[in-house]
Amino acid sequence: MSETIDPKYPIGKFEPKPYSEKQRDEWLTDILFHPRQLEYSVLNLDESHLDTPYRDGGWTVRQLVHHMADSHMNAYFRCKLTYTEDNPTIKPYDQDAWVKLHDVASVPINISMTLLHALHTRWYDFLKNVPEDAWQRTAFHPETGRQYTLWQFLGIYAWHGRHHVAHINALRERMGW
Repeated sequence: MSETIDPKYPIGKFEPKPYSEKQRDEWLTDILFHPRQLEYSVLNLDESHLDTPYRDGGWTVRQLVHHMADSHMNAYFRCKLTYTEDNPTIKPYDQDAWVKLHDVASVPINISMTLLHALHTRWYDFLKNVPEDAWQRTAFHPETGRQYTLWQFLGIYAWHGRHHVAHINALRERMGW
């Protein structure tokens, strides 16, 4: 009997893991290769495919791609602030409002894909050079009222990229694209 995949969380929810060099290297690899994985997931999709929600009530593929650029730009800054400042307060943003903005509907996804390739190259280079003792540096997230470590941010955003690529790949499989 095959297991039913949750369309909202096709790879499951993020699960924190303790620091290890092996885990760090796995998550860094996710950061490095995310733009390529996302690019493969949207390969040969036409405009009608891009305007299809990945699940009932979910964002469209187009919105997902632009969301990844928006989210990971914010994440890059969050990581750098966490590393360079003493427990900074990070700026939340309304991701649901952002995906409804005009640029998401009108700018071709290849612009966000190009941005992600450049961003992830910088982000990976920054993160791979973080010394082991700095992974426990913290930032405060006012929306959740919690502190997050740089290590948690690495894990969350490594998962986040895989999570949204899985949304698109699951949609493609369901639709036979």
